[in-house]
Formats: sequence, structure tokens, C-alpha cells
Amino acid sequence: MLTTPTIREMRVAKPGLHAFRLSGLLTRDDMAAMGKRMNDVFDTSDDKVDMLLIFDGYEGSEPMAGATSSAVKAQTQAIWKVGRYVTAMAPDGASAMVEAFGWVIPPQTHAFDTEADAWAFFDMAGPAG
Repeated sequence: MLTTPTIREMRVAKPGLHAFRLSGLLTRDDMAAMGKRMNDVFDTSDDKVDMLLIFDGYEGSEPMAGATSSAVKAQTQAIWKVGRYVTAMAPDGASAMVEAFGWVIPPQTHAFDTEADAWAFFDMAGPAG
């Protein structure tokens, strides 16, 4: 389970779902750690996985935070290895981008205004214990 100062992976009861809570200002180190975590998941899974990103108290990211080698590799692998990419409470620009990319990339994308709606999309009430 990944835990950084701004990214916390949540335990979920649904196999293949990887849920993260993002808060505060994301740094290069945070994004590198999340990239490494997801690369490990992608490299060990024969099936597509689902991702849920919950923006809770999110304050943005440092310039070029996502430009680490592990983050870029994970973003590239996600095109083919993520089945459903879901966000909750993402900033307006990010929500629009997620929905727009749904037209051009293979993962099914959804942006929800509330955390409850995002969990409901996966037929869940929230994270496990």
C-alpha cells in the first residue's frame, strides 16, 4: 500500500481496483512513488486494472511533478493496462480532461463530482475497513 505525504492508497474489497486519495500539493517524489506502485501492479497483472483517484483537499502539483521516469512509464502503460479510470472531486480542468480523453484512449473514463458517486460506480460504499 502506497503512502506519501499527499497520496494514500486505500484498501478496497474489489479485486483489481486501485484507489488513491490525493490531498495537498503533489510533488515529484509523490508522483514518482505512485508511478512505481502502478508500474509494479501493471507488471504483475495479466488483466486490466481499474483506478480511482479521489481529490480530497487537493492543492495541485509542483511544476513537472509528473515528469519522472516512473510516472511517465505508468501513464503510458495505463493506456493499455487500465480498464476503468475514475476520478472524484477533481478540479474542473482535470475533470474535463478525464472526460475528454475518454473519447481517444482505450480506458473507460469517468469523472464524478462526489466521492460517493465514484464508489457507487464500482458498486461499493467506500474503502474497506
